[in-house]
Amino acid sequence: MGFEQIIFYIFSFWFVVSSLAMIFSRNAAKAVLFLVLAFFSAASIWILLEAEFLAIILILVYVGAVMVLFLFVIKMLNIDKSTIKARFTGYLPLRLIVAIIIIAEMSLVLGSNQFGLDVFSVPARHSEGYSNITVLAMQFYTIYVYPFELAAVLLLIAIIAAITLVHRNDNTSRKKQSISEQVNVQAKDRVRLVSIILPDKKEK
Repeated sequence: MGFEQIIFYIFSFWFVVSSLAMIFSRNAAKAVLFLVLAFFSAASIWILLEAEFLAIILILVYVGAVMVLFLFVIKMLNIDKSTIKARFTGYLPLRLIVAIIIIAEMSLVLGSNQFGLDVFSVPARHSEGYSNITVLAMQFYTIYVYPFELAAVLLLIAIIAAITLVHRNDNTSRKKQSISEQVNVQAKDRVRLVSIILPDKKEK
C-alpha cells in the first residue's frame, strides 16, 4: 500500500465519520461544523484526483460562504432549543425507509458495474503544465456555454423570486427612504428633549 492510498483511506475515514456525526447530531450548530469537516475531507480527496478547482470551490463557496450563512441563521433563529425538544424517535421509521431507498439508489448508480476499475481505468497522471481549470473553462465556455448561461439565469430568477415573495405582503416592517422628508426636515424634529426626573420627586 502506497502513501497515496494511505492518505486516501484517512480522508475517506474522516469523511464517513463526519457525515454520520452530522446526521446523528441533535445540535444544529455542531451538525454544521461536522458538515464543514466533511467538506474538507471531500476536498482533500478531490485534490488527490487532481481536481484542484473543484476542491478550492468546495472550500471557498460552501465552507467559506454557505456554512457561515447556515451558522448565522441557526444562531439568529435559536434553533438549538427547538432541536433539543424535538423527538428523535418520532420520525425514525420514516427516516429509515427513506435512508434505505437512497442507499439502494446510490448502490445501483454508483456500483462497480458502472464505475468499477474493470469499466474505468485508474486516472492517468498528467504533465507538469496541466491545468484542470483551463480544461473546465474550455468545456464550460465552448461546448456547454448555453447550459452554463441558462443555469446562471435560472439562479438569478430564483434570487429575484425569493426576494419578491418575502416582500410581497410585508408592508408593515418594510423601511422606505423618503428623499423629500429628509430634505424638508426641521431642526426641532431632529432633537426631542425628555425629562428624566421622576414625577414623585418632582412634586417634592
